[in-house]
Amino acid sequence: MATASVTSSSTGRILGTLRLPTIIAVFLALTLGVLGIDQFVNAMTLGAIYALVALGYTMVYGIIELINFAHGDVFMVGSFVAMFISSRVLGNDGSITNVPLLIESVLVLFVVTIGIMALIGALIERLAYRPLRRAPKLAPLITAIGVSFILQNIIQFFFGPTITQVPQLVPVEWAIEIAGARVPLLNLFVIATSIILMICLQLFISRTRTGRAMRTTSMDRDASSLMGVDINRTIMITFLIGSGLAGAAGVVHGLYYGNTNFSLGFESGLKAFTAAVLGGIGNTAGAALGGFLIAFVEVGASAFGYGRWGGAIVFSLLVIFLVFRPTGLLGSHSGDRA
Repeated sequence: MATASVTSSSTGRILGTLRLPTIIAVFLALTLGVLGIDQFVNAMTLGAIYALVALGYTMVYGIIELINFAHGDVFMVGSFVAMFISSRVLGNDGSITNVPLLIESVLVLFVVTIGIMALIGALIERLAYRPLRRAPKLAPLITAIGVSFILQNIIQFFFGPTITQVPQLVPVEWAIEIAGARVPLLNLFVIATSIILMICLQLFISRTRTGRAMRTTSMDRDASSLMGVDINRTIMITFLIGSGLAGAAGVVHGLYYGNTNFSLGFESGLKAFTAAVLGGIGNTAGAALGGFLIAFVEVGASAFGYGRWGGAIVFSLLVIFLVFRPTGLLGSHSGDRA
């Protein structure tokens, strides 16, 4: 009798583990059949960018329960930093067909931009958020909005309010054929880069000592402090990583779209925040999943001629989730979180 109970319990756990991957696989198969390969790849590309930005939102909220509305503008600044490094420092003015030189330029662009944005994120945490850590929750929220406006005005001061061109280093004409459809290598590069960064983040959080400190801090900050976790260091590392990922998103955005502007952070940040809520804010895998879900909704709306309604559909979906599943797709209940 006991053996049968254990077997039934194990089977239940296995089925529970396989349920979400099965749902995702079925969803991807259905959208691929409905949208076709071209639009499917476009949705994956857009979702990869949203997911990278959403990860920063959900990491910060998971650690200090702060909705960092400045994070979208950190992503925007990252796109301008990438533009400056690529065009002014490396001297690029267009695509690079020399493969070794292309790889070198892209690597330098990613490493330098991620490093700069990580430092900017740490600086924002140290100067703007840390002094308000024990303040009422409204104070850091208003501060985050203030930091957002400061970043926007700094970019306008140096680069102006107009759209700025960004060198598309990966030639847009490079493509491969999949099932008769032409798929640009640039799209595959953006998707692969984002997925690799997400996997690295998951491994860091689950396998490293600092990652364990981040997880315990998100569960109970005071208990973690009593157990020897350096809370200030852990929170700063969280901002470092989140802002670095936003910098990476800024790089891939510039490479893919070929332009940026100072207002980029508001809309993209709002959608990335929505992605974090849909996936379960505080859950990194959920935030990534939410980013891809929003992208598929937007691209699907455009494919059926309702592109102008894409935003309305996305936020209607958000309202539905908040009403019927406020914890999101992968979130868990927490009694004291706002």
